[in-house]
Amino acid sequence: MEMWRDIRRRVLVENESKRQICREYGIHFWTLQKILDHPEPPGYRQRSPREKRKIGPYLPIIEDILKADKKAPRKQRHTAKRLFDRLRDEYGYAGGYTGVKEAVRAYKQRSAEVFMPLSHPPGWAQVDFGYAEIDLAGERTKVAFFVMTLPFSDAFFVCAFERECTETFQEGHKRAFESFEGVAVRISYDNSRIAVITVGKGRDRKLTDEFLRLQSHYHFKEHFCLVRRPNEKGHVELLVGFSRRNFMVPVPKVGTIEELNAYLETQCRADLSRTLRGNDKSKGELLEQERASMLPLPNQRFEAHRVDKTRVNSLSLVRFDRNDYSVPTACAHQPVTAVGTVDRVRLVVNDRLVATHRRCWQKHRTFYEPVHYLPLLQRKPGALDFARPMESWELPPCFGLLRRRLEGDMEDKGVREYIRVLRLLESATVGQLAGAIEQALLIGATSVDAIKLILEHRRQEPIALFCLDGHPHLKSVRVPGVDLTAYQGLTEGIR
Repeated sequence: MEMWRDIRRRVLVENESKRQICREYGIHFWTLQKILDHPEPPGYRQRSPREKRKIGPYLPIIEDILKADKKAPRKQRHTAKRLFDRLRDEYGYAGGYTGVKEAVRAYKQRSAEVFMPLSHPPGWAQVDFGYAEIDLAGERTKVAFFVMTLPFSDAFFVCAFERECTETFQEGHKRAFESFEGVAVRISYDNSRIAVITVGKGRDRKLTDEFLRLQSHYHFKEHFCLVRRPNEKGHVELLVGFSRRNFMVPVPKVGTIEELNAYLETQCRADLSRTLRGNDKSKGELLEQERASMLPLPNQRFEAHRVDKTRVNSLSLVRFDRNDYSVPTACAHQPVTAVGTVDRVRLVVNDRLVATHRRCWQKHRTFYEPVHYLPLLQRKPGALDFARPMESWELPPCFGLLRRRLEGDMEDKGVREYIRVLRLLESATVGQLAGAIEQALLIGATSVDAIKLILEHRRQEPIALFCLDGHPHLKSVRVPGVDLTAYQGLTEGIR
């Protein structure tokens, strides 16, 4: 640049000879003329692209192969090395690998998709699931985490679940809306089977009943992306990765999923204090502004659940989500409705709740409630020591002592009497019955009738004084005192 400046000044200002300048600087006259015509170096200007003598005839073949690759599986598409091998073996290409690699790079640059920046009105949201690994109770476990974002304020909510399914999809919405203290007006989704039964032309979708139930409760509008167009909800796609990199590195070590969710909620709330580039307000302040455009939370809380209609089998078990749960034996062979939430499984027979179990997210597990099998055990007392539901039933030591006492006193009938005592658990807790048994053993009354009498006696509570709080109309009532003169007369006569 210094030489360029000096030459232009010496020729244009000081009128020095152009021939002298060319001789002094060792440049061609045409180069000197270019310097005089441009105040700065114009750069290399090529009139026409250079001819590619070796790779040129094969460029149409390369483009045809790469276009056909768009319909092939993603992991079975041509690499530049594979293209070079085919051109050499099948088409007689005599050039080098570098020419093929540059041709592939140039084609991908020309065909790369360009995205339109999207505006995000307040109250619009996006939803997606991601996956990460955690140490759950000392065991490495893969979990699904739900992410809902509000692109206008960039606020987001993250919640982890054991699996992505209908119940967790609904529960994630419920917790996100409660965290934002409002309901999004419109939510963008991909075409998950949880929400979509069939994908029609364009944006036509047939939705699942459970998604419609969620939508009917919260009144938000849905927006489903076109097939293979996740860029339509690119904001949540980015925040799925952001959450995994920032909240789950290093791998979280927790005892329960809810412990992890408490940590994730803390991180999401702390993130609201950040101020993004181009904004003069923090994310929390923008969220406060955005709430004015959101729908209010319904007065009635939503229950996230899945309902399956099935039948109780001959073992008094109900299969739900690849696991078996017990019900009372009186319900065997009857139709049953299984209602599964994220933490419980409720079993309903004839509109009556007959059993509740803790939800298991693993598979091929069986969960027995021993009390369910006590009526059957009373008819088949010989199965007491071999019944599978009783194998892991841990009872206080007083139960074993009572059984030995009954068998010693009543011989064969002692087992039946012991089972009758166990049936008292149908209306009492283990702790209550254990206390009654201990008192019965202490006084030597070990029959089921005596234990039942002790149990009922312990349940009776003394009557407390009647309180007039909340009953102002009773405060004006006056009860006259009792006249004891008649009683005093009787006592004087006895004397």
